[in-house]
Amino acid sequence: MPKRELERLQAVNRFLKLKISKEEELQEIVSLAADVCGTPTALITLIDADMQYIPVKQAFDFKTTPRTQAFCNYVIEQQDVMIVPDASSDERFVNNPLVTGDPNIRFYAGTPLTTQDGLNLGSLCVIDQVPGQLSEEQQQMLQMLAQQVIQLLEFDASLELLKDQFLSAKKEELTMRSFFDSCTCAHLLLDLDLKVIAFSKAMSDFIKAHHHINIAPGFAIMDLIDPVDRDRVILACQDALQGRSTRMERHLAFKDTAYWWDVAVHPARNPDGEIIGVSYNGSDISERVRQKKSAEAQRLQLDKIAFVQSHELRRPVATIKGLLTLIDMEGFLYNSGRLLGLRENNERLDKNIHRIVSYTTN
Repeated sequence: MPKRELERLQAVNRFLKLKISKEEELQEIVSLAADVCGTPTALITLIDADMQYIPVKQAFDFKTTPRTQAFCNYVIEQQDVMIVPDASSDERFVNNPLVTGDPNIRFYAGTPLTTQDGLNLGSLCVIDQVPGQLSEEQQQMLQMLAQQVIQLLEFDASLELLKDQFLSAKKEELTMRSFFDSCTCAHLLLDLDLKVIAFSKAMSDFIKAHHHINIAPGFAIMDLIDPVDRDRVILACQDALQGRSTRMERHLAFKDTAYWWDVAVHPARNPDGEIIGVSYNGSDISERVRQKKSAEAQRLQLDKIAFVQSHELRRPVATIKGLLTLIDMEGFLYNSGRLLGLRENNERLDKNIHRIVSYTTN
């Protein structure tokens, strides 16, 4: 199938699914076409791959006909008005069931319904049961009415597209809002001027609790940042607008409490990869920082204990070892039970102290 015909069929399918809101106006155009051309019947037709559909009509009983029988099938192959003065003597239609039987077509004139893309969807046509002809003025009027038909149809199609896009945008917004509201992290989406576009519930609750402000789109969030941190945060946001990400820890101090946040600042991009703003994400790491500080304090305390154990407890042990060494050097006999026990106990104590110090420092 040629690409152009495929595009045409896709367009016809869209219009066939369209809920027409301008039905009264289209019906008036059909009636006017019949009056202008002096015929009892006028139709708006749409031609798909196999069928001719007739959504708007006057004095015609059929809602559809096979495409092979449709006069309009020839109309969509051209741009001008097609006139068949007498179908019973036209070799293209002489054996057509619509000519040999009901509705006994003799005269036919149709002009294509052409979209802005140049696709011929169907036709605006007039029909009579007796042979006829159209003047130049009547043909021009038929073409003008056909333009009005396609404008009304495309208007409805545009409204339908806008409605679908609106519903899709609302769905995406609800999805994003659901994600934001369910996430425990604090999120901000900022525009190119660093004003709020969107935010998570966690961020909204935090700002309301500590700044007593209800955040909203368009809010200048930098006004809430402590002057001590403001330059650093603004620099991170400016880097994000240049395509660079930043990770930092921020200390947030308030009257009654203080927090540590792990902050990530990233460029926000649209589906085409263009930077449209800044994504600011903060996680409360206060408990982790407190645990780290507590562990550091415990380590310092253990270092002090190790120092005491190493120097204070081992001092008498070293003294005893020194005295025993002197006894050895002087050649004294100390194989008595007391001296032997003293040496053994001193060595055992030295080993235990060494083991405790090693455990404490590790």
